[in-house]
Order: sequence, then structure tokens, then C-alpha cells
Amino acid sequence: MSKAMRNKVQKKFKMRGYTLKIDALTEILGFLSRFPEAEDEALDLLLDELHHISLKSSILDKEPVLKVVSLLLEAEAAVEESPTSSGYGSAGSALRIIDAFDFPKFRYDPIKKLFHKLTGNLPIHGDASAKVILYRDRFLLLSQSLSRDPHFSRPVFGNDISDYGSCQISPIQSLVGQTGKKWVMGLISQLEDGHFYLEDLTAAVEVDLSNARITTGFFAENTIVVAEGEMLLDGIFQVKTCGFPPLEEREKSMAMFSGIDSFGGGSLTKEETIRLEELEKGAVNDMFVILSDVWLDNEETMGKLETILGGYENETVVPSLFVFMGNFCSHPCNLSFNSYSSIRSLFGKLGRMIAVHQRLKEHSRFLFIPGPDDIGPSNVLPRCSLPKYITEELQNLIPNAVFLSNPCRIKFYTQEIVFLRQDMLYRMRRSCLMPPSSEETSDPFEHLVATITHQSHLCPLPLSIQPIIWNFDHCLHLYPTPHTIVLGDRSEQKAFKYTGVTCFNPGSFSNDFTFVAYRPCSQEVELSAV
Repeated sequence: MSKAMRNKVQKKFKMRGYTLKIDALTEILGFLSRFPEAEDEALDLLLDELHHISLKSSILDKEPVLKVVSLLLEAEAAVEESPTSSGYGSAGSALRIIDAFDFPKFRYDPIKKLFHKLTGNLPIHGDASAKVILYRDRFLLLSQSLSRDPHFSRPVFGNDISDYGSCQISPIQSLVGQTGKKWVMGLISQLEDGHFYLEDLTAAVEVDLSNARITTGFFAENTIVVAEGEMLLDGIFQVKTCGFPPLEEREKSMAMFSGIDSFGGGSLTKEETIRLEELEKGAVNDMFVILSDVWLDNEETMGKLETILGGYENETVVPSLFVFMGNFCSHPCNLSFNSYSSIRSLFGKLGRMIAVHQRLKEHSRFLFIPGPDDIGPSNVLPRCSLPKYITEELQNLIPNAVFLSNPCRIKFYTQEIVFLRQDMLYRMRRSCLMPPSSEETSDPFEHLVATITHQSHLCPLPLSIQPIIWNFDHCLHLYPTPHTIVLGDRSEQKAFKYTGVTCFNPGSFSNDFTFVAYRPCSQEVELSAV
């Protein structure tokens, strides 16, 4: 097989987000050699079929490739009849679904002022230093973007570069003995009962937030803020103005990861990205149907779900993807729950319901994301996918079904979409240290969106309220900011576009039968109900 064909194979797999090991590449080249006059068509068909199988990693070895090749060789006639496509040409092949435990992890180096990728396996149970690093990484992530903000940059030759005068950030350690107005950046913590502090990498200072003027968002412990104020004689920092670090434009953030895959799903060259953007413009009919709180043990819920599936079965173009988010049972599956076999049979029942709709079964994909009360080892984030024992019956009936972690990510052409199923709104409101500002908005969902985007984190809550696996806190990072954030929540259905980021909550399907039809290419959110 020629070097040109070898390079073509590697490039096309890279466009789909895959990296090939040597044995996988050899297997693919051997398969293509069977079709000397139709190598491109055979390669495209191989790629299209590969996305139908469940993959543990985007780095492909011989095993998954051999599985697909065997299936194709058994149906050689189907290969000859298959229409040609190119790159991300079909809706299915345009879709890359990424599990949280496969997200790349980057750490910012404040000395070299760049991000470096961490390699190797991370232990689930981290040591004490992992908890310290969790907070350090969050702080450095926001401080490095703040350093590029014109309002907070160091003045050049003594000239103020902002309308507010110099807003240069002072290390908390330097506040001792200082007078006058100062700007500091720190994490809100309660080191003593009833006494709140701001901490950075140098020191901690007690703060008085009672008269602070705040911006939009929920200010809770663990959130990182930029505060203006002055030191009092008793050593307390009196805060006058308090807000979240400014949100950096996505393009500016992406420049920090130039040529690096920061989202997952594979890195692309500039030429490949331009090509995908062109293909994306033509994918106007692609649609995702997203439902949260799909209680499989509730007859009314299943009846409404049958109505939705039947409706989309009869559409001219069926949805590319159905996203079912938990909880999948009306009762919490905790230690007192003892009927796992019934949940398994309910998933089998759902599989039979989907299988009846032949067009959906063949042309749509089905993504299942566990909820906070679903079966799993614990309630920490990120949550692993549902156990195979529970999902096996459905998987046998619906090969296009994928069971992933919570949170998880989707890359659709160039669109980056993040999914989280957690009752964040209730928890953030309960953890709020002061009433949110009503100057710009009084909508709690808009305050939630502002909080997670400015914090660049899906869950900036104290670990005592929402435990997080210390070594996998990066799975909740939102930097660079994605195009879309889906927040599955039991609160009412909402959609809000904030600084170019589309955020929405599909609502609780089992409570009020609401869901969302989303067109990723145009970022159009259709709030629906049945």
C-alpha cells in the first residue's frame, strides 16, 4: 500500500477524532487492498460503521477495527451499494461523543505561561495533595485569563489603561500594612465558623462582605471572585465591590491551546476545521432531542415518550441524536434499593419501544447519561456510566445506544456541547452567601449560567455539598468556553444565551413532560412539551 494512501487513512481518521496505532493501521490498509478501484469508498464506509460501536478510547488499536472489518467483509455487497461520503459527511459520522474519564487533562504553568498536557493514568482515590492541586488548578485557570484582561493588566509606564484607573490585582500577602483601595482575587472560604476569608496562592485574609456591591451570579463558598476594597485597622478587608473574574472570549482562550485538543475527540488542523465549518453549514436538518428525568417505572412518562418517538418517526428527517438523562427511576437507587433486576427489565422495555420505530433505530443515536439518584458507586462527580448489567438488554436491541458518564461532551462538526445532569439550581441557591443582585436579572437560571461560565466550572460548590473526585475535577472545567451547555435540572424548563454561549435546561420530563429540540448548527433551542 502506497505512502500516500497510508497518509490519507491517518488524516481521515484524525478528522473523525481517532488516533491509530500501528496494528490498527495495518489492518485498515489490508482491508482497503481488497478494493483497489474503490479505496476511498471503502475507507468512508469503514469510518461510518466504526462510529456505531462503543469505543473505550479515541486511540484505536486492532480490536475495534478488526470487529468492523469482519462485519463489512461479511456484507461485501452492502459496501458496493453504499453511497460515498467524505470526512464528516454524514450526520452519524459528524458526531463524536466523549466520556468524562477520557477528557484530556491540562495544567497551567505560571512560570512558562503555558498549558501542558498530563499523561498517564490518574488514580480514582487521590492523596491529600490532590485536593490542594484541585483548588490550585482552578485558581490558576482563572488568574491566567484575568492577566490578559485589559482592565486588570499591569499599567505600562505608569499609565492607567482602563476607565476605572488601575485595577491591578494585588497578592493577598501584600495587603498587610497597606492603605487605600486595592483589587484582590481569591477563593471564598470559611476557615472559621461565621468568618469568611479570601484565599489566593500567597495567603488568606478575613473579609467583610456585608456592604459589598455584587454582580450577577451566586456567590457561594468555593467560588473565585475579584474584589475591590481596603484593609481596616483590625486586619479585615472591607469589600466594596465583588464580582466574578471576567469571561474570556472563546477565540482568545483557544489561542492558548493552539494545535492542542483541549476538549477531547481529537485535534484538527486549520484546513480540517475550515472544511468542517463548510460541511456544518449544510447540516441544518440535524437535530438533538434532549429529555431529563425519564422515569422508566412511570406508566404516564413511558406513554408520553412513546408519543414523542412516534412523532419523530414520521418526520421527513429523523433526529440525529436522542439524549436521555436520569434519573431513570422515580425512587432513588441508594443502599436501600434492592430491585436492580426490575431496572434492567425496564431498560429492556425501553429498548423494545425504540426498536418498533425502525427509522429511529437505524438512523438515530441514543445517548444515556445517569442522574444524581441513579445506580452507581456513589454520588460524586464525575459519575461513571450506568452498569452493563442494567443496560445490556437495551444495548442488544439498539446497537446505536451509548451509555456515558455524567458529565459528558459531544463534538458535532466544530460545535462543542457539554452535558451535566445535576440539580444545580437548588443547590446553588441553598449555598448562596448573600441574595443575588437583581440589577441585571432576577431570573435564578440566568444567575446560575453566569456563575458556572465565569467560574469556568460546572459545579463550583463546596465539596461537602457536592463531592468531586479530586483527580478528575478537570472533567468539570469549562475552559475554553464551549458553544453549548446543557444543564439537566429538576427545575422548570429554561433557555438563556449568555455572552455567545447557549445554555438551557430541558426541564423534568416526568414531572411536566417538557423537553428540548436543539439544532446544534444554528444553536436554535426549541422548548417543547407533550
